[in-house]
Amino acid sequence: MGLSPFHLAIPVHDLPAARRFYGEVFGLEEGRSSEQWVDFNFYGHQLVIHEHPRTAAQEQAHTNPVDGHDVPVPHFGIVLEWGQWEALADRLKSFGTKFVIEPYVRFKGQVGEQATMFLLDPCGNALEFKAFKDMGQLFAK
Repeated sequence: MGLSPFHLAIPVHDLPAARRFYGEVFGLEEGRSSEQWVDFNFYGHQLVIHEHPRTAAQEQAHTNPVDGHDVPVPHFGIVLEWGQWEALADRLKSFGTKFVIEPYVRFKGQVGEQATMFLLDPCGNALEFKAFKDMGQLFAK
């Protein structure tokens, strides 16, 4: 059974900056839009940025410790193929992206070993991008 696309709508307090970030930095294809929102093709899923006043989570993200790093909560992202993840990390670095957690491999040598990176969009929304060399480890305990 294939995956069904998800739909995620997030608040952004600076629509033009967020539109540039998702469109230019990530290179996401833009879909429908209005003066208050923009649809993006987020790796086959529908990501919608909606103009909205800054939220408390965007002001000061809560964090939880994971593998010695402070992971921002809430966050969203996508699980990529290993090569796609490496290419995205390189692309983000080429744009001078400031990472919350620099690209690295966590849980090395353990069940669930994965490449991960965390960053914030211009409006403070936290994103995580990860990859597994063995996708069978995605839900492994």
